[in-house]
Amino acid sequence: MKPLIIDRTQDEYFMRRALEQARQGASLGEVPVGAVLVQAGAVIGEGFNCPISTQDPSAHAEMIAIRAAAQHCANYRLPGTVLYVTLEPCSMCAGLIVHARIQRVVYGAAEPRAGAVVSQGQFFSQNFLNHRVILEGGLLAEESGALLSQFFQQRRKNKATS
Repeated sequence: MKPLIIDRTQDEYFMRRALEQARQGASLGEVPVGAVLVQAGAVIGEGFNCPISTQDPSAHAEMIAIRAAAQHCANYRLPGTVLYVTLEPCSMCAGLIVHARIQRVVYGAAEPRAGAVVSQGQFFSQNFLNHRVILEGGLLAEESGALLSQFFQQRRKNKATS
């Protein structure tokens, strides 16, 4: 595998694209989390949270993007890829990231309740894992966090008025 070259301008571009996915999910009443999977500078999969509309508890943004990428590449392994996600991955998505052999994960906001990168556990540093992922958190974290806060604030407001 070729060494990974990190380009901050490219990172911000793809995280903004993940934020667009999150907004799309929010417009459908889903928790606004978006993900974009990139290989060699090209998007090979993207998605937003949709467990409510699909009635599928596994339909997290990362899961949708990784499934699309695997179909696109006709392979269940996705080496040399970078996943951009607006929220720190949960344990389910962390396991998927390792199994898919994603090389790097860049996430926005921390997830204090269920984040498996640093917030509630350090899944990726477990000795039993046979794949190591490069991790970077905090890219556009304020924007990602604000999107989530606004969504839940509106949800609480709607609940109070109904």
